[in-house]
Amino acid sequence: MSSSNKNLSKESCEACSAGAVRLTTVEENLLLQNLPLWDINTQQGIPQISRVYAFDDFQQALKFANQVGEIAESVGHHPAILVEWGKVKVTWWSHEIAGLHKNDFIMASRTDDIFER
Repeated sequence: MSSSNKNLSKESCEACSAGAVRLTTVEENLLLQNLPLWDINTQQGIPQISRVYAFDDFQQALKFANQVGEIAESVGHHPAILVEWGKVKVTWWSHEIAGLHKNDFIMASRTDDIFER
């Protein structure tokens, strides 16, 4: 993991309200440089970041998904998590602003931290 990614995961994840400002495309792409295995996609007009993680079996995938759920719950910021045999897709975006906030990139970095443990 790059040192900038480690620094990103240590930043505070602030509660995001409907009045929060969405990142610009330039800001999204700058933050994405710290997360090279993540992609920005637009679903129903809403930009989101996602990554697929590979595992040896369903049990490992489920354990990882639960760990992601625990960190999400601890900060009140929740991703979409799709668990399948041998893989988990995690997608972050800020529901309140229907787009991406720095919080999403912080949480993506923390998700990578869980995977690398």
